[in-house]
Amino acid sequence: MSELSNEKSSVTGELDSAAPSAEARSAARDRLRVKRVQVWATAGGLLLGLQVYVWVRWITGPYFQRVPGGPTSPPMYMKAFLTMNAVVVCIGLPVAIWWFIVRPWRRERRITLDGMLLVSMGLMFFQDPLLNYLNTWCTYNTWLFNRGSWSSDIPGWVSPEQPGHQVSEPLLINAPGYAVGVLMITIFGCWVMRRISSRWPNITNLRLIVVTYAFTFVLDFVMEAGFMLPFGLYTYPGAIRSVSFAAGTYHQWPVYEGLMWGAVQAGLCCLRFFTDEDGRTVVERGLDHLRGGSARQQLARFLAVFAGVSACFFFFYNVPAQWIGTHSDPWPADHLKRSYFNGGICGDGTDVPCPDPALPMPTKRSGYLDTNGKLILPGVAGVPRTVPFERTN
Repeated sequence: MSELSNEKSSVTGELDSAAPSAEARSAARDRLRVKRVQVWATAGGLLLGLQVYVWVRWITGPYFQRVPGGPTSPPMYMKAFLTMNAVVVCIGLPVAIWWFIVRPWRRERRITLDGMLLVSMGLMFFQDPLLNYLNTWCTYNTWLFNRGSWSSDIPGWVSPEQPGHQVSEPLLINAPGYAVGVLMITIFGCWVMRRISSRWPNITNLRLIVVTYAFTFVLDFVMEAGFMLPFGLYTYPGAIRSVSFAAGTYHQWPVYEGLMWGAVQAGLCCLRFFTDEDGRTVVERGLDHLRGGSARQQLARFLAVFAGVSACFFFFYNVPAQWIGTHSDPWPADHLKRSYFNGGICGDGTDVPCPDPALPMPTKRSGYLDTNGKLILPGVAGVPRTVPFERTN
């Protein structure tokens, strides 16, 4: 028995020595987390570089010019609402910068998560034109102050447009609106998540996410279908009418818009809500083990948060929006008669018919069928000639 016990002890000792220690396992986890946050930060840095490059090309190029509103003037209720909206968000931006960035920095000499989210959501504004990447199915009100859009400077942009004739970006509303508005909704959504967790303490994370998604879908319907669209900030003329609220009007709201933006907003709420004991989001975990000092850690943290925020918008909205854009319905007459929604890209005053599934979908490099059904080719290009097959016996 003693010999058998000695043999068992020897085997057990060999297994214990071969198994990794708790310290080794912890170090391996830390290395994995550092690598993960480095990947997120690298993605954020590359995306930020792309945005700066595109914006510089836009500001220094021909597309940095106003898209006129045309002969139709928006009704007074639209002008009043849009002006008030611009004033509120323009005042709200410096207040938010003070509250979420300057104030915490003066107190703690650091930028909080909400401060980084504020900047990240403002920079997320870059992706706003991407839903029209393949085909134009959303337009903004050109009565608002604009300097065109950087869309054509985005690599690979497909939708046809020209300087002064494109879907413009209302800078005084959208630039601060993305930063302040989206952050406020995210904070409100996290408050709702806390109330739900307090009311039902045994709720699983999956169910909490599903309930949050349902809440953000309803909230999007109230905001867009109830205010933003009827008051003319933007429109979805290419919406699929069979799944749209108020179909056939200039303010039609497609249900999938709520599904897509609701997913973005739910994702942002979850990013902010589900933090570890150190207050780190899923894209920041492992940051404390990153070498290089506090400044490098803070920069990596911001870039990682920016990448996480941008990923929510890109994958939950702009990726599915491309399929939507290629399956859009004809633009409603209620939209076409209002020049301030067309941006001079099609319809009255041009020889270009507005997007319609009965017509070929043009690109920036292709020709198009004009309003008389004639094929207009770019420049001096002709119809590509047919090359005969090589005949072999």
